[in-house]
Amino acid sequence: MTAAPLASGPQGPDALRPLLDTVLDVLREGAEARGGPLPAGGPEAVAAMVGDALGEPFPEQGDPQALALLVHTLAAGTADPADPLCAAHLHTPPLAVAAAADLAASVLNPSLDSWDQAPAASALEAAVTRALATEVGAGDALVTTGGTESNQLAVLLAREAHPGTRLVCGVNAHHSLHRAAWLLGLPEPLTLPTPAGTLDPATLDDALTHLPGPLLVAATAGTTDAGLIDPLPDIADLCEAHGARLHIDAAYGGGLLLSERHRTRLDGLTRAHTITLDLHKLGWQPVAAGLLAVRDTADLATLEHQADYLNADDDTDAGFPDLLGRSLRTTRRADILKIAVTLKTLGRTGLGALVDHVCDLAHEFAALIEAHPGFELYDRPSISTVLFRPSEATDDTVAAVRRHLLHHGRAVIGRAALDGRLWFKTTLLNPHTRLSDLTALLKLVDLVALSEGHTPT
Repeated sequence: MTAAPLASGPQGPDALRPLLDTVLDVLREGAEARGGPLPAGGPEAVAAMVGDALGEPFPEQGDPQALALLVHTLAAGTADPADPLCAAHLHTPPLAVAAAADLAASVLNPSLDSWDQAPAASALEAAVTRALATEVGAGDALVTTGGTESNQLAVLLAREAHPGTRLVCGVNAHHSLHRAAWLLGLPEPLTLPTPAGTLDPATLDDALTHLPGPLLVAATAGTTDAGLIDPLPDIADLCEAHGARLHIDAAYGGGLLLSERHRTRLDGLTRAHTITLDLHKLGWQPVAAGLLAVRDTADLATLEHQADYLNADDDTDAGFPDLLGRSLRTTRRADILKIAVTLKTLGRTGLGALVDHVCDLAHEFAALIEAHPGFELYDRPSISTVLFRPSEATDDTVAAVRRHLLHHGRAVIGRAALDGRLWFKTTLLNPHTRLSDLTALLKLVDLVALSEGHTPT
């Protein structure tokens, strides 16, 4: 029996080349079969399509056509963030250069739990994370799987630095913060109302005045519903005055740092003890590409762990880097490679231009909605999220229109409940989207709203 070819090693490129040709061909064919931003027919139709292609998931005899068949199925059945009408979530189309780098990471397969498994990758991670930490005035940064892991680590570091810490956040905060408090056995977080969508400094001041410490305040730079940014300088002032620790979840809004035009929107960010960043949002990386920046590197001592087969003391004393304290995970893939390649290839100017484009597009789309008599705009966008709804429509109509578009594969738009009403949510992260695409989206929503029984005013 001939051994299955490997992706790495001297014969790896020759083994991969025809497979990559196959993958690229069926990616194109799958997209053509899909014909839109997502497959038509809803969950049942997609499940049936996958079932037909998959057949017996673990057959007795292998099928050499499995790669082509299943990649084609995935492409035909995906929600494609590169389609202009796929704009529901913080879900970006990855840059080609980043995806190519990610392939190299998969092929070489370094594991960042010990230096002898990832010599170059560990050095690359150390250099790039230090550079990104400097961008936000921090001492170091850890690579994570995204905002949820970063937020959980931030709460953990606060708990270990100040046992008994209680989390204080707004109702606009990401759900992962509440889950982190639960996982870590902390008291129930104090959740403050945010009637204007952001933390109110006066309300926060009152809470910090009356609550016993130690306290961890979590602010948000880019909420998941409307993309709003809390008043970071005022919150930082209050945390310093009350002796509270500050975490800023900038998983979405942190990308504004890449833009010279928009980075001042994040004034106050550098005053946080910990900061969540996510480059698979406004950084256009394949998932996952999260970071947690830490101002005081002494806080990271709590992550130190010893396993003789990975970081023996005598190896560490001899100068071999100890990687276990860089994460709660053991096996970690080299996600830093795609980040490093992207930063080096596009530079600050290139990435900043992408950020500027999606922010400008959001403002243009908001203006288009404001001028349209059949639609209502929630507010001018803070980053690149735009909320709107048909004028005088019921919440049931908004929900039904969204599901109709999903079921028929016409558009992927999100939903957000704010001010007691349900809104369509578009999160514009595709730098190739044009205003004409969004004009077509409005026409489509208007048409479907009429079919659902809504009569425009």
